[in-house]
Amino acid sequence: MEKVTQLVARIMLALIFLIAGLQKIGGYEGTQGYMESAGVPGMLLPLVILLEVGGGLALIAGWQTKLTAVVLALFTLAAAALFHNNFSDQMQTILFMKNIAMAGGLLLLAVYGAGGCSVDSFRARKAA
Repeated sequence: MEKVTQLVARIMLALIFLIAGLQKIGGYEGTQGYMESAGVPGMLLPLVILLEVGGGLALIAGWQTKLTAVVLALFTLAAAALFHNNFSDQMQTILFMKNIAMAGGLLLLAVYGAGGCSVDSFRARKAA
């Protein structure tokens, strides 16, 4: 049961990145404009999409989980600081706190790893 719970938790964390990355592809120009309005160069959008989609898939598979979790945690904290820093707007405050909570979950993955139902676990058993 523990292995399944760890898998479900990884999927739950990963889905927000995967879906957000895929939505950015469909709304490329709007997302690029939003980034630029916050002072972030729009030319970074392909890297953001790659990070979100690739990172989300890596978390789901449990591949390079500790590294992926650290990178996504840092990305999530940066996004909170850059895009959700208007604390006079209740929605932005909620989004900021959502990012903080997500980063906390990712840091737990960075410390404890993916768990038994993962590529990382399979590779460790194969190497032993």
